[in-house]
Amino acid sequence: MRRWRLVLGGEAADGTGCTLDGTDARVDGALTALYDGPDSRGGRTAGRNRSAGLGASAPSVARWLGDIRTYFPSSVVQVMQRDAIERLGLSTLLLEPEMLEAVEADVHLVGTLLSLNKAMPETTKETARAVVRKVVEDLEKRLATRTRSTLTGALDRSARISRPRHRDIDWDRTIRANLKNYLPEFGTVVPERLIGYGRASQSVKKEVVLCIDQSGSMAASVVYASVFGAVLASMRSIATRLVVFDTAVVDLTDQLDDPVDVLFGTQLGGGTDINRALAYCQSQITRPADTVVVLISDLYEGGIRDEMLKRVAAMKASGVQFVALLALSDEGTPAYDRDHAAALAALGAPAFACTPDLFPDVMAAAIEKRPPPIPDPART
Repeated sequence: MRRWRLVLGGEAADGTGCTLDGTDARVDGALTALYDGPDSRGGRTAGRNRSAGLGASAPSVARWLGDIRTYFPSSVVQVMQRDAIERLGLSTLLLEPEMLEAVEADVHLVGTLLSLNKAMPETTKETARAVVRKVVEDLEKRLATRTRSTLTGALDRSARISRPRHRDIDWDRTIRANLKNYLPEFGTVVPERLIGYGRASQSVKKEVVLCIDQSGSMAASVVYASVFGAVLASMRSIATRLVVFDTAVVDLTDQLDDPVDVLFGTQLGGGTDINRALAYCQSQITRPADTVVVLISDLYEGGIRDEMLKRVAAMKASGVQFVALLALSDEGTPAYDRDHAAALAALGAPAFACTPDLFPDVMAAAIEKRPPPIPDPART
């Protein structure tokens, strides 16, 4: 009953008959300030005359941020902060350095800060960069090692040779290719044909173009893509180009050594012209057969739809591996233009959402020119 009381709130009509005191009462107060306050929108308490709420007071918000970090785990704190920004319109308070120092930093907070970048006073920008850098460094620690190891293996396997040295033999493929030479009396396979792969050298093996939609709904994807772009750029065997777009196109490749600079070079919001962005990316391709283009967009095209599809078809016909990601984030099923997604699928470029943990496998499949590991919609 205590847990139901915390879920339902304190009105007599909630019918739990349970009262709270001590820490439970303070936890209930923190929840009430956000979810039962008179400033909240569209909640179950709309119309009730409650006295709680955060209002627009910086001191009260600072106290509330301290309370929720005391009573809830980090993952819950991040959800509550996001709800406070969306439900109570607290974005402007993030322009104050004291507020930024008090919040629990995550990908969604970074997206909010980037959308406020142009309105941010100089006194806040250094604090904001520090918050963004902390999130970026945490993401790099989580994602970089697996990304490098997965793609290094993919680059090795993509450089197959017909007369490999012993240490370069791909035994799995060699055995399968020689099963017809199985000798039952000896219980062995005679490997008439060896299949191997050359080890990746310091020369560039593949070129990757990350083309990122920076409309407001793609905030989390922009953050993750910038981190992955920096990781890919650190691999000498991959030449990485990073392009962001709305109705204009900006090439941020020269900033890839610092993903924080990349993020502050974006401008979340605005329209979308995918065709123009792909036209620019197409103009930068010099080795089509060794190039992977990754379009990260919800596919709501404001440009010329038919031209966009023709460009994708032309790139694929030239040998480019084209991947369309509707989202690169840990969130649920994204909103996207289903007609455009179906049109891309008909061209042999399936469009699907991708979690950051799956992204290295998607890239590895593209490098090896095999079908991408598309998530099962029934399980997502």
